[in-house]
Amino acid sequence: MAADEKYKAIVIGSGQGGTPLSQALANAGWRTALVEREHVGGTCINEGCTPTKTMVASGRVAYLARRGADYGVHTSALRIDMKRVRKRKRDIVNWFRDGGQKRVEATKNLDLIFGEASFTSARSILVTDKKGKQRTLSAEYFFINAGCRPSAPPIEGLENVKYLDSTSVMELDKVPKHLVVIGGGYIGLEFGQLFRRLGAQATVITSGKQLLDHEDDDVADGVAKILQQDGIKILFDVNYEHVKCSGKEIVIKARSAKNKRTIKYSHLLVAAGRRPNTDSLKPSVAGIAVDEHGYIKANERLETNVENIFAIGDIKGGPAFTHISYDDFRILRTNVLENGNASIKDRLVPYTVFIDPQLGRVGMTEAEARATGRKIRVAKMAMTSVARALEIDEARGFMKAIVDAETNQILGAAVLGIEGGEVMAQIQIAMWGKLPFTTLRDGVFAHPTLSEALNNLFTSHFQD
Repeated sequence: MAADEKYKAIVIGSGQGGTPLSQALANAGWRTALVEREHVGGTCINEGCTPTKTMVASGRVAYLARRGADYGVHTSALRIDMKRVRKRKRDIVNWFRDGGQKRVEATKNLDLIFGEASFTSARSILVTDKKGKQRTLSAEYFFINAGCRPSAPPIEGLENVKYLDSTSVMELDKVPKHLVVIGGGYIGLEFGQLFRRLGAQATVITSGKQLLDHEDDDVADGVAKILQQDGIKILFDVNYEHVKCSGKEIVIKARSAKNKRTIKYSHLLVAAGRRPNTDSLKPSVAGIAVDEHGYIKANERLETNVENIFAIGDIKGGPAFTHISYDDFRILRTNVLENGNASIKDRLVPYTVFIDPQLGRVGMTEAEARATGRKIRVAKMAMTSVARALEIDEARGFMKAIVDAETNQILGAAVLGIEGGEVMAQIQIAMWGKLPFTTLRDGVFAHPTLSEALNNLFTSHFQD
């Protein structure tokens, strides 16, 4: 084992928060180590945002090709080259990853070290590389950005079945005959719709009474309707009894409140949750507190219970989005390097579910707003009232906004429609600026755009 190597700061994990943080620390003159187990870029670039949205783009092209006649454009028979879809995904991932690694390696005062990190004390870690070689690193400060990985629910027989997760499903070289997805969250829905559009039969199974269980009922129902229109079968309120292989098929025995059923299919994707990468990290050795699920506990300034040890991104629980991890980095840069007092308190958390059409969400749901006891107004408008959506024949979904009836401040919004994430961002900007909804109602937007629909949404579509 190599002698103890001393740094001022060690960042564990090169995700979308850890990488820029390590560079900022190094550029501030701190001798810094960035320890990465597998690939620079974290989940987003390697297994999450970048590869999935690249493949979703292929699915949308297939969808539009099949709908060509609707626009007066006739094409020949559609053929999906899954190996080409996969290669395009791999090429973009490698481009992003390699570019990120080169920038890290070119940063003065920053050492990139590959290996598995585990704490040996509150000021030291052991790093083991793939060949088993070990080295001990110590530092005054630690920043943990180790992320999460897919997890599987406790279903009898699942351990004996060759199932896919959100990483391995993207390595398929052929379109599945029938893909069953366990999980009604955004990961399962994105993949279910993707492979349906590429030509697979697709069934989504969820133990919940609705998809996307944190959304309002009408939003979840709207998402389900769109997926069903695309030919995806959805089974709700399912309890799993057993999973097994039967020849070339996989068989699930399940039951719901109404009946029992046996489902046969060619491929199984388990997308029912993720777990933090704290087991191999051994935070307890450093005295770092974790919750019952293994997530590191951190306060509003991202501080753990151990001085000079911080947690950023998915590893601390809460919203598991790349943009949250990156904002965590900015908070730490402000506080640690600039002696500021930044906090995650009252942070607006936007996100987009990249089904097609998208679901863009920010702020409170209607249910959350009503639970506060305040007086609210709800504006809701179908996308069939949006000129631009009709012109491009993409008018599924609706816009919904929740407004404080006394202050006219926008409390939250859901945009289920074409480019829903982009339209949601317009509303979020108004929320940042604490603009009343009347500013969007009376503003002049370019015509014809999707954003100009906000005029109508806030003019004549309040429900109460």
